Amino acid sequence: MIGTRISVNSITVKRRHPLARFVVLLLALSFLGGTYALLAPGPNQADAASASGKLDDVAEGKALFTAHCATCHGMNGEGSFSKGAASGPSLIGVGAAAVDFQVSSGRMPFANPGPQALRKRPPDWVNETTIRQLSAYVQSLGGGPTVPAAEAVDPAKGDPAKGGELFRANCIQCHNFAGSGGALTYGKHAPALGPATPTQIYEAMVTGPQAMPVFNDTTITPEQKRDMIAYIVGLREEPNPGGNGLGRIGPVMEGLVAWTAGLGIVVLAAIWITAKKRKVTR
Repeated sequence: MIGTRISVNSITVKRRHPLARFVVLLLALSFLGGTYALLAPGPNQADAASASGKLDDVAEGKALFTAHCATCHGMNGEGSFSKGAASGPSLIGVGAAAVDFQVSSGRMPFANPGPQALRKRPPDWVNETTIRQLSAYVQSLGGGPTVPAAEAVDPAKGDPAKGGELFRANCIQCHNFAGSGGALTYGKHAPALGPATPTQIYEAMVTGPQAMPVFNDTTITPEQKRDMIAYIVGLREEPNPGGNGLGRIGPVMEGLVAWTAGLGIVVLAAIWITAKKRKVTR
């Protein structure tokens, strides 16, 4: 009994030692570090393989990157600078989704410098395989958003009504209520969403290309993104009961056409009446 009391007292004294709290903190940090090492995802190359489907895609993508992208973005995707100004941003951490969006829409490679990369026909070397390989390599540089699965962008599985509410709350300021696009500052513009595929729409939301903000899964959930895709795709199939949709720009365009046509009719009528009176006078 006495021996037990002595051992308990010695433990209590050690617990009150000034260094005891640091020992406990060190043990806790070691435990957390070991737990993270066991549960953390694999290296970036494994992440790229899961995004692309093949480990060989990373090596093939690096060769494509060196041939077509390194001039602006640097040999390792670190970005490049020309006379103190960045000529190509860093691609570390942008993810496979950004590459798939930019390359599949023809915005990259960026051939003509300007305030904004425009949608165009991709070059001949771009196809599904090369895009996948290039995306896998960029994904291996530092992770980032991956290309969404087909189910995540399927308009048939979304709710257009909910998507319309979200679109009007977050997107019409730039893209117009019908997704027709609009002008922005400094020569930039919000592009029309008609040519964009469901995958490209999703990728634009998670990567924020050009002047567009990023809508991550915390701001807009994947299910809500699918609802918005369903709404945007549904807009393309909506008929124009009034005749020509005039780009669906809205009442400003409709009013301009009405004024132009109306004034034109009035001017033509005035000319006809004046000419008729001159004939009668003679």
